[in-house]
Amino acid sequence: MLLLCISITELFCAAGLRAQNVSDTLRLHLPDAEKIFMEKNLSLLATKYNVDINKALTEQAKLWDNPVLVTDQNIYADHAFFAHGKDANGQPTGQYFIQVQQLIKTAGKRSKWVAMAETNTKLSELQFNEIMRNLKYQLRSDYYTIAKLLSVHQLYETELSQLQFLLSGMEAQLKAGNIAQKDYLRIRALIYSMQQDAADNDRQLADAETDLKTLLQLNGNVFIDPSINVAITANTDELKLAELLTTAKQHNSGYQIQQLQLLYQQQNLSYQKALKSPDLTIGPEYDHNSNYAPHYVGLSISLPLNIFNKNQGNIKAAQISVKQQETYVNEAELELSNAVQNAMTKLLLTKQLSSKQEQDFYVSYETLFRNITDSYRQRQISLIEFIDSFDAYRDTRLQWLQQQLNLQLAKEELNYQAGKDVVN
Repeated sequence: MLLLCISITELFCAAGLRAQNVSDTLRLHLPDAEKIFMEKNLSLLATKYNVDINKALTEQAKLWDNPVLVTDQNIYADHAFFAHGKDANGQPTGQYFIQVQQLIKTAGKRSKWVAMAETNTKLSELQFNEIMRNLKYQLRSDYYTIAKLLSVHQLYETELSQLQFLLSGMEAQLKAGNIAQKDYLRIRALIYSMQQDAADNDRQLADAETDLKTLLQLNGNVFIDPSINVAITANTDELKLAELLTTAKQHNSGYQIQQLQLLYQQQNLSYQKALKSPDLTIGPEYDHNSNYAPHYVGLSISLPLNIFNKNQGNIKAAQISVKQQETYVNEAELELSNAVQNAMTKLLLTKQLSSKQEQDFYVSYETLFRNITDSYRQRQISLIEFIDSFDAYRDTRLQWLQQQLNLQLAKEELNYQAGKDVVN
């Protein structure tokens, strides 16, 4: 279910997002985002028109050539215009000729042309699928990147809040002479450094938001808040490389386009060979009063003699195109095999870093950090120990968030190469 939550207050109050005053927050689950994407993305809609255009051209290719009407009649003769009828002796006067011609294509040219048009329609459908596959991958990457950057934003916001609270207490201690000014300035420098890092993170967040809103055709006043679980898992136990390669060959539209291009070139070669056979033009004709019989009915048959032009150049070019496309198919198959294997390897390696033990470590570390600020305030640890612990926690937390993003991106890369969702 699509949830739309409108917030009139500031969305963020930390570093890079302080300037954002009023905005609409759109909380989206990934299926909802993909639904909007399918309905509104202009690139998809524009490409979909190509499919409809090629379907119409396929229907056009199936139509027969129209018959040709040929007529000839006298306009002026014996000082009279359009002299038709009979003279005083009852003899017919005037002349006219009528002929209907129909082109009949030989050697299966029409069926071969229709087959090429149908293949072209399938190519446009695959091209639509390819654009959708790429944009969908971009959408999911932006979606999960935004989720990670928002988590980083919240981390900086929490730490800055703690440091600001600590700094306020240190100001009173500084005035009372209980702490050295260098300790106070060291905390201020730490806050300034974190504010810079938070601003860099928020700039990345703004760029990712812009990309995702463009994909979803949303205006600039909307802020997308991904609704996902913090913990991400990946079921890789049943993944087998051979099965993944088979799936990719069946569903990867980029690879299928190359295969279908080969079929098209083979069909074109067959069509070019058929063109060397002359087409037949046939039709009845009627000649009034200009032949050996006053009412002449005949049958006209004509065809070109392929003595000089036997379409040799086009046939040779088509043969070369088939060989060229076979090379492209072999290259695409190798690239697909390497890409699937690489994506699977990266997913397995990334998942190893996201084991249950690793997750427990990060949870335990976070629990430990909650006591650091209180320990320093109570003078149980030194300033250097506090800052080291503070930095270590932030780095650890950032690594954990990046690891979660890496796992999600690795999953989506494997799904992208396979052409369908093979891992959730």
